[in-house]
Formats: sequence, structure tokens, C-alpha cells
Amino acid sequence: MSTENPSRPSEEEVRAGAAGYGRAVLASYDLFVLGLVCRMVWRCPRGRMLELYDRNVGARHLDLGPGSGFFLDRCSYPVADPRLTLLDLNEDVLAKTGRRLARFSPVLLSRDVLEPLELGEARFDSAGLNFLLHCLPGGLAHKSSVFDHAAEYVRAGGRIFGSTVLALGVEHGRLAPRALESLNEDRTMSNAEDSLEELDAEMARRFADYRITVRGSVALFEATV
Repeated sequence: MSTENPSRPSEEEVRAGAAGYGRAVLASYDLFVLGLVCRMVWRCPRGRMLELYDRNVGARHLDLGPGSGFFLDRCSYPVADPRLTLLDLNEDVLAKTGRRLARFSPVLLSRDVLEPLELGEARFDSAGLNFLLHCLPGGLAHKSSVFDHAAEYVRAGGRIFGSTVLALGVEHGRLAPRALESLNEDRTMSNAEDSLEELDAEMARRFADYRITVRGSVALFEATV
């Protein structure tokens, strides 16, 4: 697996990407971002991402940047009592998802996913990185290190999966270019140079078995560790 870590962003940039998901944003996230923006702007209905979870989520699941917990709340687990561990720098995200998924008693951990995760002996059947990469600062060559950090704790044969909005190499609808410009300006996203070609290259360097599916502006990816 790759160990390169070029052009490291500052701590301020890392925290800026996490800070965009405050209580007000999280309160409307399911309806506005996942319901409206995904469908109308990125042209990737949230159902596609739910299908991604249904195909790949395991009994012991690690989720990096769980957002509002929408997909973890609704996906089909292979067991009745999945063990969930959720990582995020944003305490509002952890509080929101912790309440929503309380029936599973999830483990909630504050972590910078661009750093080693320090999860000890924990091992998982799957790891989710949904709508995470486009929020992380730096280029894809740097932020793809999150694949390495997650894979360290996924058992052999387990799954890593997720999605990200790309700026280059995909066919945008008419609303996407302005949205990308605005979201990168205010640092809600950091993906102005993220391309399908580079995402494919970064995954190919790490996984022998992987797949990327493009839907509108979004790349949905899944790989076997």
C-alpha cells in the first residue's frame, strides 16, 4: 500500500472541512443535501449510495465521516446486531449519529482520518467513506491516505466503499460547476482538482479488486482488502 503523504494541509484546513457540518446543517442534511442536492445538483440520487451500503456493509463496520447517519440508519446489515464504530473530528456529527443509531450502541471516536486511526486491536468487516474525500483538504494523492488508514483495520477479504463528488473527468449537470466553485470557495469542499483518473490511479495502487461507478458528478467506489 502507498505511504506517500505529499503537500500536507494545515491543521486549520483539516478542521475547516469538518466544521461545515454544524447542528443546523445536520438538521436539514437528509432532506436538503441527500434529498435535493444529490439529485438535482450532483445527479446521483441518495438511493444509489444506500445500495452501496447494502452491498458492502459488514457485521463489524467502521464509518469515517458518517454525516447525519442516514445510510447507517437505513441500510440492510447482514446481522441483527451490527457493531458500529464511527469516526469524525466534528463533535456535532458524533452526537447526531450517536443519538440516531443508539439502538446499535455505536462506538464514537474523534479522529483526524488523514492521520493513523489508532484503533488498537479492533478489526472490521467493512469501512465506509461516504461523501468524505471531497471534504478533506489537499489533493487526491494526499487524502487517499485515508484508504490506507482504514484498510489497516479491515480484515483480509473485507470491504472498503464510499462515494465522492469529483470536479474533473465526469459529466456535470448545469448546476454542478457553480456549486463546486462556491463550495470550494467557502471550504465546505476541497475537490477542485479531484479527477476520476486520479481516483482510479490511487485505488489501483492499493487494491487488486476494486470498482468505480460514475453517476453524474459522483464516483461510487468499492474495493476488497
